Amino acid sequence: MSRFVVTGTGTGIGKSIFSAALTGALRAHYWKPIQSGLEEETDSELVARLSGVAATQIVPEAYRLALPASPHLSAEAENVVIDVDALVPPQHDPLVIEGAGGVLVPLTRRVLSADLFARWQIPLILVATTQLGTISHSLSAIEALKARNVPIHGIAFVGDAHSDNETIIPALSGVRRMGRLPMIDPLRADDLARAFAAHFNLADFA
Repeated sequence: MSRFVVTGTGTGIGKSIFSAALTGALRAHYWKPIQSGLEEETDSELVARLSGVAATQIVPEAYRLALPASPHLSAEAENVVIDVDALVPPQHDPLVIEGAGGVLVPLTRRVLSADLFARWQIPLILVATTQLGTISHSLSAIEALKARNVPIHGIAFVGDAHSDNETIIPALSGVRRMGRLPMIDPLRADDLARAFAAHFNLADFA
């Protein structure tokens, strides 16, 4: 089954853009369980715009929260209780699930994103920037995932090429490098699809 969770080493590193590229390449359904922040384009809207899949393949979010903050805080601002037990992945295949923020983002005062991923046991792809600081952030995220026995499918880099960062993280962590998505400007669906095809092997996601 081609079902993947996509999470990141932090916020704003290109996780949603990679999710859009992967969704388009697999012709998959896409699900963002929790969306925090509604004033700008949501992640589901971005994926719908950049992936090229049908609108019916974008599964509605379980929670849509206005405040652009950690889900636990966004929910509390609206007096919403996030029922983590009710966050059950839809039975689509292929499927791309995008997490909120980074690996250890709190969904509630007691449950972190990584805890939810551990429950699901769906292969996970970690998205990491190539920029300064990525070694520590990536290795810390991988350690947190391994500590919870989350199955890690691989790491995908986003940004300009940095051969040492892209080599040492897989070497130290034992997590394979899937590829690197370069910066794309302007960012359009066709250009994103071509970049993904050029820098990733689709067979690695089978």
